[in-house]
Amino acid sequence: MLKSLRLLADPNRLRILLLLAAEELSVAELQEILGLGQSTISTQLSQLKSAELIEDRRAGKNNLYRLAQPAAQAVLPIIRQAAVEIAEAVGDEAALALILRKRQDKTRAFFDEMAGRFGREYLPGRSWKGLAEALLKLMPPMVIADLGAGEGTFSLLLAQRAKRVIAIDSSEKMVEYGTALALKQGASSLEYRRGDLEALPIEDEAVDLAFFSQSLHHALHPGRAIAEAWRILKPGGRIAVLDLVRHRFEEARELYADLWLGFSEAELEGLLQKAGFAGVETDLVHKESEAPYFQTLLAVGNKPCA
Repeated sequence: MLKSLRLLADPNRLRILLLLAAEELSVAELQEILGLGQSTISTQLSQLKSAELIEDRRAGKNNLYRLAQPAAQAVLPIIRQAAVEIAEAVGDEAALALILRKRQDKTRAFFDEMAGRFGREYLPGRSWKGLAEALLKLMPPMVIADLGAGEGTFSLLLAQRAKRVIAIDSSEKMVEYGTALALKQGASSLEYRRGDLEALPIEDEAVDLAFFSQSLHHALHPGRAIAEAWRILKPGGRIAVLDLVRHRFEEARELYADLWLGFSEAELEGLLQKAGFAGVETDLVHKESEAPYFQTLLAVGNKPCA
């Protein structure tokens, strides 16, 4: 504790801890927010890591730093109290919001460019076998939210039987393309809406099924996206997640704008259970036969009626 308190006496280290308490950040992102040199920030991070106040994980070419558990939690109230004495803290918060918008813009730009090409180009984890396995667990007709719908291939399939399908995507181009395709095919029960997985433009308790098909690994915070699915589901509603099993194909970050390299069964099960879902089941539903041998994981769960 004494070592931690000595470290907290430095305003720049406090600013770093405040930022990392809110979001995982790279050295380059901390540079942009704080306006400090790389060597200065690296030195501060090294000291904080030695004190076990922060930890890091590898993400492609970068290390992402975050507040450590549980050591940092003990001093977090002190950090937040001291923040009122740091004039730069308000500016840091605004700069952090800008950094996060840039991350989301990069992902959206990728999907804007891909609109109209998804059906003709390879994407990891997209398999009819995986979708069929999911459909066997569903009980239409119902109101369905297709979260991260892309061009709407799965939405159109569901719209044949569902009472209503609400397709959500953050890319304006994808929404335009999907809406036009639904109109062309006469899918009157399908409605496209532009929105973020972590702030869905859907009312509370409005749908019977929330479905993520190879979209959760594009969420900045997968846990928040799962929590949003919980919010929009009616009591007794179901969630279904199709995503990649955790892998080491780092090129996916650049090739497919992936933010997460898949999930283990335990991670996905934990995310659903933390959000409140009961009866969670996970299954490996597909293995690709060619390198890099992506595998597809299906997870389902129920929102209790009471």
